[in-house]
Amino acid sequence: DVAEKKSDEEWKTVLSPEAYNVLVKRGTERAGSSPLDKLYAPGTYSCAACDSPLFSSETKFNSGTGWPSFFDPLPGQVDLTLQLMYCLGDFGAREVRCHNCGGHLGHMFT
Repeated sequence: DVAEKKSDEEWKTVLSPEAYNVLVKRGTERAGSSPLDKLYAPGTYSCAACDSPLFSSETKFNSGTGWPSFFDPLPGQVDLTLQLMYCLGDFGAREVRCHNCGGHLGHMFT
């Protein structure tokens, strides 16, 4: 359960169509298209939907995937959910979601 609940229609009024597709509908932006991928300035990365702080720039790294990558979220700020369709033997993925609004942030592969 999330603290900041909005209907699909409410999210559509505050998010761009691209952000709505990723954050609400759990879509994927094209690799290399995010301006945050190559940004390494000091600071805090926040949720594009609700502005909750999620990651410190100190945990950002270049994964070579074309998407912004972090090795550790700020405590209590993200939730990880098991993605069964991505589990193959020892390889698996967890969806990373904003704890405050449930916005889809991407996947963590193990």
